[in-house]
Amino acid sequence: MALNNILARVDADLASGRIPVARQRLRGLASSYPHEPAPRRRLAEVYRLYGDTAEAGRWMYLEEDRSPEETAAFEERYATPVRRMRAVAWHGTEADAPTPFAAGQLAAVREAASDSLGRPVTWDGLAEVRDLPADEREGSRLAGVLAGGGCLLLTVAFLGIWVYGLVSLFD
Repeated sequence: MALNNILARVDADLASGRIPVARQRLRGLASSYPHEPAPRRRLAEVYRLYGDTAEAGRWMYLEEDRSPEETAAFEERYATPVRRMRAVAWHGTEADAPTPFAAGQLAAVREAASDSLGRPVTWDGLAEVRDLPADEREGSRLAGVLAGGGCLLLTVAFLGIWVYGLVSLFD
């Protein structure tokens, strides 16, 4: 019942032009109901409104009537098997899939990720995967160094302003 109520709210949001709100509701539904195709299909429709073919392909990846262009864009954006597996946002097993096509897609992605990692991985065990090969890691060492440097710079600036204010107070 909650699924249908929220989908009705999504329809109202889209009719009112509140596309970002509709997108957020649909992302919550896709997360809460990963085995239901309706939220995934609707989310793909919303991303088409934005012109984001990769995200439309992401949410239609388990559908047999998906667009080849969107699928290719999705596979290019999420180029590695582990990233693709995370992007599909599935929980459970392939047996929970609504169609045989979806089950086949899920199995293929999981097997490719397992091959990439050199060990079996499950949909529910993916969150525990931390020791990814270098080409599978999210982010990079340079990004970490830049983030740390930015935090240090902000801290120094804050302390400088605080000291200046303290000195000005006693002058």
